[in-house]
Amino acid sequence: MGQETGTMAEVVLETPLQEIGRAAEQVLGRPVTVSTDTEIARDLSVDSIGLMNIVMALEDRFDISIPLDRMAEVETAGQLADLIEELRVRFKV
Repeated sequence: MGQETGTMAEVVLETPLQEIGRAAEQVLGRPVTVSTDTEIARDLSVDSIGLMNIVMALEDRFDISIPLDRMAEVETAGQLADLIEELRVRFKV
């Protein structure tokens, strides 16, 4: 049972990064590979409109609101995943 808890925790930690990849694929209409080091604008060739569409999909998926001023600090998928986790914890009901 303890092993299941550890596995569950790992899955929870990976979920935002996986969802970033899914959202990017949906918005861009092509397969993408996303890691914590993936630079969203450069590596995924995402413009500002595409990024906003990805962010909106992630907000819907995680039922959060990502402040624009916080997005200005985000360059990598790992930073975005960390931000999502932070917001999920902060606004958890």
